[in-house]
Amino acid sequence: MENTLKKNIGEIVAEDYRTAQIFKNHKIDFCCKGNRSIQEVADKNNLDADLLLKEIEGVQLQGDGGNTDFKSWPLDLLADYIEKKHHRYVAERIPVLQQYLNKLCQVHGERHPELFEITEHFNASAGELAMHMKKEELIVFPAVRKMVQANQTGTQMQPLHFGTIQNPIQVMMQEHDNEGERFRHIEALSNGYTPPADGCTTYNVTYSLLKEFEDDLHNHIHLENNILFPKAEILEKQLADPS
Repeated sequence: MENTLKKNIGEIVAEDYRTAQIFKNHKIDFCCKGNRSIQEVADKNNLDADLLLKEIEGVQLQGDGGNTDFKSWPLDLLADYIEKKHHRYVAERIPVLQQYLNKLCQVHGERHPELFEITEHFNASAGELAMHMKKEELIVFPAVRKMVQANQTGTQMQPLHFGTIQNPIQVMMQEHDNEGERFRHIEALSNGYTPPADGCTTYNVTYSLLKEFEDDLHNHIHLENNILFPKAEILEKQLADPS
């Protein structure tokens, strides 16, 4: 218990992603705000830190259960995985959700005006995520791959045109915070993705897809904020000072 208490919640989830569900159950943001301690999040959410620790350790003691150890992956492989799995998912799901949301607004908007606000938030997120992912694919991920190659071959790393990898990472993390906040609004407006009593099948499907989208976004951001970015910063320092 003492060892877990010393780690921030992002590190805990990075070591065992199954613990993410515990934080989700307590509405604790482990991806965008993963640098907080157990005690901090317990105090913030009026929880008993010892009971929260027991929940976490209960999951950890169950064995890995097929849990993927992303922390052990090479950074270039992790970047490829994020791009091909999560970026592709976002690009494919956005037009589907926009179509469903527009239909809901047309059919149910008069009785449920919150649908217009949800759609507005989602459309804003769609535009921001498209630009965000492109910056990662054209700037951050190529830089990570260059650092990995330099480390593997023992060659000198050429200076990055933007200075240090920390510069674009800070921008990416701020944008992650923005999207996390936007989806907190969507979740609140949709009553935790719970369709109203008069909701049709499309209503149920749309809210289910929105929840799935948010869950994927949390995992996506977690892999970057809590694993890829910190390890990339460490690798950059190692390359600058091999001793």
